[in-house]
Amino acid sequence: MNIEFWYIGKTNEKYLSQGIEIYAKRLKHYCKYVEVCLKDVKPGPTAEATKNKEAELVLSKLKNDDLFILLDEVGKSYTSVKFANQIQKWINNSPRRIIFLVAGAFGAGESLKARANTKLSLSEMTFSHQMIRLFFTEQLYRAFTILKNEKYHNI
Repeated sequence: MNIEFWYIGKTNEKYLSQGIEIYAKRLKHYCKYVEVCLKDVKPGPTAEATKNKEAELVLSKLKNDDLFILLDEVGKSYTSVKFANQIQKWINNSPRRIIFLVAGAFGAGESLKARANTKLSLSEMTFSHQMIRLFFTEQLYRAFTILKNEKYHNI
């Protein structure tokens, strides 16, 4: 079973890339972790057209048996401990791949939302899509340390 973190477009800020690398490297101790940077699509005439192009790209790479979790502002919110417990439940269902996706700057198209097995919100606040990559990677790492009862999560 792999856990994959997909996002659209490169991470431009070096400090974000470095932070993401730190947690991605740590995650490999707990699971088969893969980051997938999907190429930016050529912008369409409208935000909706761009979202639809991005959705087509993502959907073309998903498999029917993937557990697909969309990071979305209207998704379900968890505390770190509850997120760790949810990760364990997803793992226990033995999907071949668990795919987390941060959509592009305009958000996710309706076809992506429809395909998602669930939606996850990291906050009610809005953050740049590049910052969310770091926040999510850290929270995924934190979840595994909670599950292993390690000291990283001090509460």
